[in-house]
Amino acid sequence: MKISGYDKLPSIAVPDAAGACVVGWDAIEGRLRRAIARRNARRSVVVVECYPGVDATEVLRQLEARLDPVLALGTEDLLRAPGWIDRLVEPFLGGDDPVFGSLGDLTLEQFFDPALLGEAAGRVGRVEAGVVLIVGCGAGLVHAGDILVHADLARWEAQNRFRRNETGNLGAGPGTVPASLKYKRAFFVDWPVWDRWKRPSIGRWDFALDTHRRHEPKMAEGAAVRRGLRHAVSRPFRLVPFFDPAPWGGQWMKEAFDLDRGAANYGWGFDCVPEENSLLLDFGNTRLELPALDLVFDQPRALLGEAVQARFGDEFPIRFDLLDTMGGGNLSFQVHPLAGYIRRHFGLHYTQDESYYLLDAGPNASVYLGLREDVDPEAMARELAAAQAGGPAFDPGRHANRWPARRHDHFLIPAGTVHCSGADAMVLEISATPYLFTFKLWDWGRLGLDGRPRPIHLAHGLANIDWGRTTAWTRRELVNRVEPLGSGDGWREERTGLCPGDFIEVRRHWFTRSVPHDTAGGVNVLNLVGGEAAVVGSPDGAFEPFVVHHAETFVVPAAVGRYTIRPLGTEGTGRECTTVKASVRTHLP
Repeated sequence: MKISGYDKLPSIAVPDAAGACVVGWDAIEGRLRRAIARRNARRSVVVVECYPGVDATEVLRQLEARLDPVLALGTEDLLRAPGWIDRLVEPFLGGDDPVFGSLGDLTLEQFFDPALLGEAAGRVGRVEAGVVLIVGCGAGLVHAGDILVHADLARWEAQNRFRRNETGNLGAGPGTVPASLKYKRAFFVDWPVWDRWKRPSIGRWDFALDTHRRHEPKMAEGAAVRRGLRHAVSRPFRLVPFFDPAPWGGQWMKEAFDLDRGAANYGWGFDCVPEENSLLLDFGNTRLELPALDLVFDQPRALLGEAVQARFGDEFPIRFDLLDTMGGGNLSFQVHPLAGYIRRHFGLHYTQDESYYLLDAGPNASVYLGLREDVDPEAMARELAAAQAGGPAFDPGRHANRWPARRHDHFLIPAGTVHCSGADAMVLEISATPYLFTFKLWDWGRLGLDGRPRPIHLAHGLANIDWGRTTAWTRRELVNRVEPLGSGDGWREERTGLCPGDFIEVRRHWFTRSVPHDTAGGVNVLNLVGGEAAVVGSPDGAFEPFVVHHAETFVVPAAVGRYTIRPLGTEGTGRECTTVKASVRTHLP
């Protein structure tokens, strides 16, 4: 049954910005020509920086045909040889490991041939009059630009282009490399390198170019985009969710969110992963799509709060996503790395502590969590290895606890704890951001959607299991650890997680009337886990009322301060709504 009102394309209306964004190459040409004319200079250098995955060749072709430059350069010709770049990035790719590498400190300049850059810069310097056009990744290395255009791309769309073999990695063409390996190289190398280059340039953008829809390019004035980003952190907002099938995927999201009925399943729903989600800005009747990371980079203090930014830098540390096994299968039996391990082996400074909150559950739903009291580590390791080698199937129930799961149950999963959701569950996963680092111990002998066995990381996994997390401890510390905190007229508040040593705290509110909230100087991430719809309001009218619907995740920036949440249309009727709210603890026990 479709959930009324679930918005798959949430957007932020930028005040007083009608006309700041145009659609189509002809209109983009007009805006660029006006910008060139305003300079009233003999020579204008137009630099178009392109995020990895943007079709820079097409951008160059379209703009060269329209701007009639006296010199046009594409940066792809200035890169070092592919073999040289392969050797440069090799130390960060984990050898033959199909999933994991490590983060490093490479810079964009290292991918380019200094001699070729110097020659290109010399050619630009010798032009005395007319338009010079430089397009591609690292275009600003040739010339800072008199007019700077940034062609951005959300990581989710970049992944889709990998899957369609439309693009390759930085310094490599599409080739025949599997999409999974392109993603690995992008995650550990390309995206961090480019983000270091992009972050300080946002304040200098004259224009932002959106090519997410290949045949519908859009371009907005940089000042209007920055105004939109400042407006976004003054109010609650949502990111653009995206959905993906999985080998274990279910049917709940397909029905509830009115997704493509032709798809076999949807296992993942990514509705608050700023590293990969998009942000939509409305400029009058025109909508521009940007990576949500641009907001994190441009407005970190207002979004995250001073204490959170001091701890995590310009990173968004909280992640909400949806896992659908309703009518599907079990997730992989898995464990996440301990903090010291992820730092030593992968270069990250915090790990993925997480939890499962049950949005919905079938009558036989369950969650595997923690080890049995009688667990034999050596026997479990032998059975896992034998199953991976093609022997008897591994039975997690012989070694791990299987807990019945009901709607609104909350299972806490600190790093080092074996776990997986069983079938017939609709899970809201609340976690720290390092989402890639899941060590699969057993995947029920099934294949991935590509028809190949899914990667198992038994050595990593066994090295990170906390064997002391057995039944009694798990029941006491991880299963529905609910602590009443307070109540008021028509509402009550509880703490439901995470664990005392984790940096994320989750609070749950049950309410039939307006509930007071306060960001307390830190970012809040919430989901309406119960009730059809609610309204987020400002006690002093600082922002317009913001409506959220069941299962929608939304962000309340630190700068908002005090806010309220009340049921929509049912206040005073006794019909109850429920939210879960995650925030970053500034002081750990």
